[in-house]
Parts: sequence; structure tokens; C-alpha cells
Amino acid sequence: MKHNKTYNCVALKTSHGTITVEGPVSAETLEGLYFHENLKAFRPANEQKKAVTEIAKLDEGRIIIAKNKDTVIGYVTYVYPDPLERWSEGNMENLLELGAIEVIPDYRNFKVGKTLLKVSMMDDAMEDYIIITTEYYWHWDLKGTKLSVWDYRKIMEKMMNAGDLEYMATDDPEISSHPANCLMVRIGKRIDLDSVQQFDRIRFKNRFMY
Repeated sequence: MKHNKTYNCVALKTSHGTITVEGPVSAETLEGLYFHENLKAFRPANEQKKAVTEIAKLDEGRIIIAKNKDTVIGYVTYVYPDPLERWSEGNMENLLELGAIEVIPDYRNFKVGKTLLKVSMMDDAMEDYIIITTEYYWHWDLKGTKLSVWDYRKIMEKMMNAGDLEYMATDDPEISSHPANCLMVRIGKRIDLDSVQQFDRIRFKNRFMY
């Protein structure tokens, strides 16, 4: 499958100045930027920069960033699911996973996350993919935001809705392990019925749960 990528860019005003939300960006572009030290939800910022840059080098990898001048203050990644996850079963070339989305605390009240998702979906090529994201409460910044797990879940759903991702049921054990966890999905307009049915077989391994 050929992975077409069309760059888009949007300006967003914040109290910290106007930022740009853009992408997909290349590995070369990322290498010339500074990752804010508070981009540390998954690993230290310098290590996260390396990880995100490696994704950008992949044919299917997509990185959308939010930056203030030469400092990245938020990003979202799209890549094929991890080979160890059930979502990689079937080797679907038209299934991508929104693997990570992160915005530093100082910018969280300016709809940066929503804008990252909106810019992601501006690329017409995204209509050729099923996009999934698996939301686990243990990845959420409950301590920093002081939100309950349910309030945080509502915020995550609203943000994902900005990218047209919607809740879908699944019998995946890890997602089912806590009621706040969820699978969210966007099915592109050009996805055929066979691909949808293949994806449904991955979502539900227990046929009695259809």
C-alpha cells in the first residue's frame, strides 16, 4: 500500500503566542526542533524526540506537531500497531494506530489536542485508513490535572471526537480490564466492507459478543 502524505498547517492563538499545528512532518524537520522538557508523559523529552523521529522515518508513520517557534509543545503519532498487540493481527495495511498524543500542561486549555487531530484528518489520504486508538486510564495525567478517571475519560472522548474517532466496543482483555478504558475508531470513507469485517473479527474474538 502506498502511503501518501499531504502536509497541512494551521495557526492557533494562545496566551503564549501564536503556535502552528502542522504535519505530517519529516524526520529531518523533527531533528531541527527542540522538544519541550515537559513532554515527558511516556519517557524523558529527549528520548521521546528520538522515538517520534524514528516513527517519522517509517513509510506509514505520521507525526503532527504543535510548535511555538522552534519548540515542540505537542504532538500526535500514527503508526502500524505493535506486532505484539491484537490489532496487528491480519496485517491490515489500511489500519493505523494513533499511538500517542501529548500536549504540555501550559497549553492544555487552548484546544491544541483537538487541533492536532483536526489537522491529522485534513489529509485526504486518511480516508484510506481505519484509525484506532486504545485509551487506558493508567496513561492519563490524573495527578497533574486533578481530574477523576471519569472526567478525564470524557475529555479524552471529546478530543478524539474532534478527529472523528468514535467509541467502539471490543472484547480485548486489556481494554475490558477497567470500564474507563476504551477503543476509539475512525473508519475512512474509502474503506471497503471486507476491511470493516476483518477489523470486526479483530475487535471481537469471542463470537458470542457480536
